[in-house]
Amino acid sequence: MTLLSSIDQAKQFMEVGRDIPTLLKSWVQRTPDKPFLIWEPFSGVSKTWTYKEFSDAVTSLATSLSKRGVKTGDAVLIHMENSPEFMLSWFGCALLGAVAVSTNTRSVARDMTYFADHAEVVCAVTQPQFAELIAESAPKILFLAVTDNDSGEPAKTPDGINHIPFSALLTETEPYPKREVAPMADLGIQFTSGTTSRPKAVLWTHANAIWGAHMNAMHFSLRHTDTTLIVLPLFHTNAQSYSMLASLWVGGTIVLQPKFSASRFWEVSVRNQCTWVSLIPFCIKALTRQTIPDSHAYHLWVTAVQLDAVEKTFGVRTLGLWGMTETITQGIVTDRHHPSPNMSIGRASPGYDIAVRDEKGELILPGERGRLYIRGTRGVSLFKEYYKNEAATSDSFDEDGWFDTGDLVRMGDDGELYFSDRDKDMLKVGAENVAASEVEAVIMETGLVGECAVVGQKHFMLDEVPVVFVIPRKSDIEDIENKIIAACQQNLPDFKVVRSVFVVDELPRSTLEKIAKKELRERLEKITE
Repeated sequence: MTLLSSIDQAKQFMEVGRDIPTLLKSWVQRTPDKPFLIWEPFSGVSKTWTYKEFSDAVTSLATSLSKRGVKTGDAVLIHMENSPEFMLSWFGCALLGAVAVSTNTRSVARDMTYFADHAEVVCAVTQPQFAELIAESAPKILFLAVTDNDSGEPAKTPDGINHIPFSALLTETEPYPKREVAPMADLGIQFTSGTTSRPKAVLWTHANAIWGAHMNAMHFSLRHTDTTLIVLPLFHTNAQSYSMLASLWVGGTIVLQPKFSASRFWEVSVRNQCTWVSLIPFCIKALTRQTIPDSHAYHLWVTAVQLDAVEKTFGVRTLGLWGMTETITQGIVTDRHHPSPNMSIGRASPGYDIAVRDEKGELILPGERGRLYIRGTRGVSLFKEYYKNEAATSDSFDEDGWFDTGDLVRMGDDGELYFSDRDKDMLKVGAENVAASEVEAVIMETGLVGECAVVGQKHFMLDEVPVVFVIPRKSDIEDIENKIIAACQQNLPDFKVVRSVFVVDELPRSTLEKIAKKELRERLEKITE
């Protein structure tokens, strides 16, 4: 047996006999009356579910799905902003053995049709604000369940939409169809931006989620007494794995808000005695403008990089890290017990093999920069596959099992790692990854341009925003900027829509074929307000 196969087997053994339902059940048995979920809507009253109350509702929902024709292995579309209904639906799918397909609520019709068709969803759960979109995007589903509110705001499903009330899924009292504990069974799909024109469906198993829950809790040094605040979207890995699953691992408490709100952050945090939270730079910048309370219970903010200024300003420890949807948890992370330098993302997690290679394929030395590769166990510490995309899955791994992340990192003289850049032509717009190629494909489909190049323009709050340089097909195209932006607005989520269009006679090239996007980015001034 090779060393790698021995490591793989060891990782798989860690998850034998465990899946998401067994993890939830274990806490129901030990702490049935402890609060698991506290819902803090922006209007109305808060509501608390104990571990037992939450589990009972999940069981009812799983039974309802089964009675309505959803079978083990079927895909269920969950298209909702943060809400108790999102979490109940996700766990209900896990209990039944269905696959939860959680999608970005900023997606447009073009995206949703693709998501529904590609994942082969059999039913959908959503909110009134998205009901018409889902009904039109997934017309062949068995049924559409719609809540009676939009993340706490009372709302009515538009007339003419054939649907069942979400509340009807919570009325079943019969036992759900039991299934065997299956760690390697499919659990969830998240669509992530890639270098091709269409997003890729990242498929997780139950073992992936158990691994993520375990490693997140270990990396963050979480305790059973911890309470997290979730303000980032649950349809993404950050909130779904880093926050929700990590809390489940330690039997902690989750305080859930519809989305991030700087003006509500401290009141909700103090009232619920929240002890840790995962935030993105946008949130932190907004919080610097708020009055900090005299006292709070926070001991950790997961901030992507070590931030000395944040620790000094807010009196909390920060945690640097690197991870992606495909890794479920962090492949690189700082250590709470050994503070790292400012802006560091840390060192390799003990759960993964990490390699940083230069252009010649050699491992980098301190002071050098290179491309990041990660190796783990497929279906446990790394995602199972890109669903229905065997070529993309195969192309992402080399013959030795190394996954090409497409990210560039730098090693400091002390061995600490620092995020450097993205090598896959990706933009980071707030918390969202944007593939330049996807935006370019939409612009080319307009027929207005002969060639285009989408790049990121630095932005004071969002890190960067997409803009495009174009060579028009005709020299007299009137109002080309508005036409291109309108096409993007129709076919792309708002965060992928280009902010500006720059008409040029030619595009700079690093070779005869490849556009020198670095040169284009250097032409742009940072947006400061």
